[in-house]
Amino acid sequence: MTESAKYFQPEVLSRISRLELRARHVVEGFVSGMHKSPYKGFSVEFASHRSYVPGDDIRHIDWRVYGKADRFFIKEYEEETNLRTHVLLDGSGSMAYPEHPSTDRMTKWDYAATLAVSLAHLLVYQGDGVGLTLFDTQIRKQLPVSSSRASLHAFSEAVQNATPGDKTDAKVLAHVTGEVPRRGMIVLISDLLTDIDDLVAGLQRARYQQHDVLVLHVLDHDELEFPFADRTLFEGMEEINQEVLTDPQALRQSYLEALNAFTRRVRRACLETRIDYALISTADSVAVALTTFLATRMHRQRAKA
Repeated sequence: MTESAKYFQPEVLSRISRLELRARHVVEGFVSGMHKSPYKGFSVEFASHRSYVPGDDIRHIDWRVYGKADRFFIKEYEEETNLRTHVLLDGSGSMAYPEHPSTDRMTKWDYAATLAVSLAHLLVYQGDGVGLTLFDTQIRKQLPVSSSRASLHAFSEAVQNATPGDKTDAKVLAHVTGEVPRRGMIVLISDLLTDIDDLVAGLQRARYQQHDVLVLHVLDHDELEFPFADRTLFEGMEEINQEVLTDPQALRQSYLEALNAFTRRVRRACLETRIDYALISTADSVAVALTTFLATRMHRQRAKA
């Protein structure tokens, strides 16, 4: 396995290859594909009529309407287009947990990186474009959207060469979405351990700009279950010299209540703004987690069609 192929897992790609990641909302793009564009053309799906004007192609006249109204009307269609997806990958220090994983356990960073690379392959092989923004308190690496298969190597290499560090700053989300020139899809992959007000504001701004937004909330099994029993020294991964020696059983209930309150608020904010949200445990295989998420999203979209 080459270094740039570390997060390329054939098992995951095989499982998701039968699925697709389609835009829920109207997107903007350049070439013909499976996603609806707001630009009118004469392509796949009927959208509306407009009055005929001299110079219009007579092949697009609706003769049935002419028979009823005795006037010429042109059929307009929704042009279908490729999807432009921006993957926002959290590279903050907390993503490196656990610091010394066992052979059968992934850090949050490795798990999230595998999700990102797998989604990039899925998008490119279904004919869409994908770009990368790696961030913590600032943008550390950014790759433009590309639909070329050669760009997948650069995507994987950028993720492979990154090392988690510094804090998560959700304000970067608002900054990135503000620079995206066209409506498309934004996939945020993060443990979301940041200021929740900034996080919600960033997500709301992305939806206000009419991007289709997906949030993959990656947490370690320890963070979700808090299984510690003996007296434990907890060390901050984003705060220097932050240490707490405590009896974990004495604060387990309070911790889980705080965690649940946090995830409920994030989930509610996503639901209210029509953002797809998934809480993912690193204890689950990447293949199962990603397949479940994509299949659920596809089922919802087809049910509303």
